Amino acid sequence: MSRFLSTVARRTEPYVPGEQLNQPDIIKLNTNENPYPPSPKVLEAIQAELNGNTLQRYPSPTVDPLRHAIAETYGLTKDHVFVGNGSDEVLAFSFMAFFEPGKTIKFPEISYSFYPVYSKLFNISFEKVPLNADFTLPKKQFYNSPGGVILPNPNAPTSIYAELDVIEDILRNNQDQVVIIDEAYIDFAGPSAMKLIDRYPNLLVIQTTSKSRALAGLRVGFALGQPELIAGLTRIKDSFNSYTIDRLAMAGATAAFVDHAYFSESINKVIRTRESTVHTLEELGFEVLPSDANFVFVKPLHKDAKVLYQQLKNRGILVRHFDQADIREYLRISIGTDEQMNTLFEVLKQLTK
Repeated sequence: MSRFLSTVARRTEPYVPGEQLNQPDIIKLNTNENPYPPSPKVLEAIQAELNGNTLQRYPSPTVDPLRHAIAETYGLTKDHVFVGNGSDEVLAFSFMAFFEPGKTIKFPEISYSFYPVYSKLFNISFEKVPLNADFTLPKKQFYNSPGGVILPNPNAPTSIYAELDVIEDILRNNQDQVVIIDEAYIDFAGPSAMKLIDRYPNLLVIQTTSKSRALAGLRVGFALGQPELIAGLTRIKDSFNSYTIDRLAMAGATAAFVDHAYFSESINKVIRTRESTVHTLEELGFEVLPSDANFVFVKPLHKDAKVLYQQLKNRGILVRHFDQADIREYLRISIGTDEQMNTLFEVLKQLTK
């Protein structure tokens, strides 16, 4: 480590993403990407932007066309919408905007591993709240958090969805702190917490286009909340980088929100495959947690999870293993196409005999 690094750089422990191998024949079930391409209208919109010969000009710093499209989708106004370069950037801006150094925030012990990374980066104290034995949220443990709350719903990597009454109870018992609900996988689950925005000025909902809208390669995330919170995020963004969304990403993401029919069809295909995957994995001797995401969290009952992860990798199938207390006996498996999942099942049959 360089002696020239700042204190901030030294205390940071960077997030480790899922493996990205360049082998063309890899079956990639480790980063929860959508197995299907985005709407054809996305590609048409990007090509139209390229044909317009506009790349020499800066994009809109306010991203209004995309904010309007998102707002219309959710029955809000553009002043309720903030857009950033992937939901991870939106999360980073949110930590800076709403969480104070010296005040402890709370998030689940088993959760998205970027939360402690940002906490250390921005010098924010945090408490990891243990989940219940069945991996559900112990909601009362999130009440009266000194600095605020952040939690993913559905949770990652467990795939479990907390009903809106649970989220509302947490909001009601933290009225002087911001509660961030990270909904990367909400389109595969139940109702979004955005339904509560009009009642709770302390609620910020963060979503992404990477999963349900198949735009992981464009890096577009967004937040929904009352205008005062959105103005706070914009204040941080404009102090960091006014142009976080490029022209091609804005054009493509806007088109994705307009094509409602394609979106619904893609979501339904993933959910159908998820349900059949749960059934097949249970037949193969796996314990499968209830899933409301585009992945399943499973425990092999007859083989060590880390060994099975490596064996699958050796055969060209990537899944995710977390070498972390309480979940190292589990694997996270993204939902692929039916063909990809059938290949996985055949390999698992051979490996778990």
